[in-house]
Amino acid sequence: MNFQVTGLGLDKMKLDSPQSFLDQEEAEEAEDRQLLEPEAWRTYVERRNALREFLTSDLSPQLLKRHHARMELLRKCSYYIEILPKPLALGDQNPLVLPSTMFQLIDPWKFQRMKKVGTAQTQIQLLLLGDLLEQLDHGRAALDSLLESPDPRPFLAGWGLVERRLADLSAVMDSFLAMMVPGRLHIKHRLVSDVGATKIPHIRLMLSTKMPVMFDRKESVAYQDWVSLRWFVTIQPAVPEQFELRFKLLDPRTQQECLQCGIIPVAACTFDVRNLLPNRSYRFTVKRAESYTLVYEPWRDSLTLQTRPGPPEGPAPSRLGKPGLPLTTPSER
Repeated sequence: MNFQVTGLGLDKMKLDSPQSFLDQEEAEEAEDRQLLEPEAWRTYVERRNALREFLTSDLSPQLLKRHHARMELLRKCSYYIEILPKPLALGDQNPLVLPSTMFQLIDPWKFQRMKKVGTAQTQIQLLLLGDLLEQLDHGRAALDSLLESPDPRPFLAGWGLVERRLADLSAVMDSFLAMMVPGRLHIKHRLVSDVGATKIPHIRLMLSTKMPVMFDRKESVAYQDWVSLRWFVTIQPAVPEQFELRFKLLDPRTQQECLQCGIIPVAACTFDVRNLLPNRSYRFTVKRAESYTLVYEPWRDSLTLQTRPGPPEGPAPSRLGKPGLPLTTPSER
């Protein structure tokens, strides 16, 4: 029920009609009460309030909206395999092996197989999250329509089904929240090859998430023959990251213009691309540089900018400078 709309309707009724909205609601409630015995009516009110409480707290539209936003963010994230030392059992004398040392012990071919497993597991997890969120949306819509039903008798007759739906939706919500965080990778085979007399270290593989790289659309600006690009990561990493910037001229008109493209490695969150054509549109994309542990990166941000027009052919008398002084434009500041 939309309380904001109800409030606006109440004000309007007070101003435009001698009968207030509250009186009308009470009249409707009295009509419904006549359909039930007093005891059944009390049961109906209690169960209706319990359902309303569930829909406004455990499954509110605001909560579902936040989950949809988090889901969209997860679809844009990058996913990596993280190698961690497994906690040692009491009395185990095997020394702790650092992740950098583990990479030297892991069989590269087996690790590539595990990356494929990590890719599949991430894709399945995102699909399941989307399916669970869709179940929550549909479940709330069904319960909300039941709550708005004008006849209380079907509501009471089907309360057993409503209780099962509430329990099922609570379980779906628990599964959704538990699956929001990437978990452990399931290893079927040993990743470390035979290392002779050396004791095989205890390792475990986890899926980790990095927030997407996105252009700063306010700070990225195009000039006449160059652009200044800025991008950011929502959660700044502990160590500096490497990025890959791509640019391409849209709708090239000559073979020479087809060369207006490139891939640029960048070690910062800003870069100026120069020697562009004036008054033309370029598409830019940015992502993290390729990593040995990357398993899934379904999305990269893109930005289209148009450079400013060049000066008109032939100098205009009104724009000629004084003798000995160079002409300047805003793009040369």
